[in-house]
Amino acid sequence: MKNTYKSGLILLPTLMLLGAVSILTVSSAGQSLSFSPQGGGVVDKARCNDFTVRITFKNTGSDSGTWFVNSAFEGNSWNWKGSQQVLTLNPGDNKTLVWNGSVPAQAPADSMARLVVYYGDSYRPLNWWIHVTTTGELTITASTVD
Repeated sequence: MKNTYKSGLILLPTLMLLGAVSILTVSSAGQSLSFSPQGGGVVDKARCNDFTVRITFKNTGSDSGTWFVNSAFEGNSWNWKGSQQVLTLNPGDNKTLVWNGSVPAQAPADSMARLVVYYGDSYRPLNWWIHVTTTGELTITASTVD
């Protein structure tokens, strides 16, 4: 019972902290930009396969704001960088930005890269990953036994 109480003392503040940071807020000249890092997971893609990144942002400030935003997949073996976009939002407005890309031809099989969003002078890694799969398939076309 004593260990359960101690575990609760550690678990509750940890959960509260995770809840507090689950929504990111960035100040930019008095304006606040937020986005919820909803979802996440690993997406399997072969070399040269296309993908689409969609991220929804919200101006949580009381004034209009403009931000320079970009997304990238970053890994130890390969990287991809989208084109920078300008995001202008009135207070309380939401907007979804979209980037299209493809896995680089030189990306090694079984390598991974993580989605990172850049905004202003900050960045935030998100819980989306691309796992590079191989497109080769082995098929037995003949066999003999003598």
